[in-house]
Amino acid sequence: MLRLKGFQIVTQRFACPRGEIDIIAQRGALVIFVEVKARRDEAAAAEAITLRQRRRVSEAAQVFLQQRPEFAGCALRFDAIIMGRRMWPCHIADAWRPEG
Repeated sequence: MLRLKGFQIVTQRFACPRGEIDIIAQRGALVIFVEVKARRDEAAAAEAITLRQRRRVSEAAQVFLQQRPEFAGCALRFDAIIMGRRMWPCHIADAWRPEG
């Protein structure tokens, strides 16, 4: 889905001691960090992205950016892809903003 929207997948399942990011993608000068959740319905999937989960993704993004300085000048965004049974995945752009 992200490729159809013009994004290049940089990496999938980036993990570090501070957290994990399901997908990191880039389109031009924009880098997105994507949390993917699948549950029985769209509402349950959205609710599964808790404050704790968002913090862990944000902290992992900091680690990723420290390891990959070529992305230092890029705009950053935190997105979500939620899925429920018998539904198309829903891409939520700018799903949250990191605290601080």
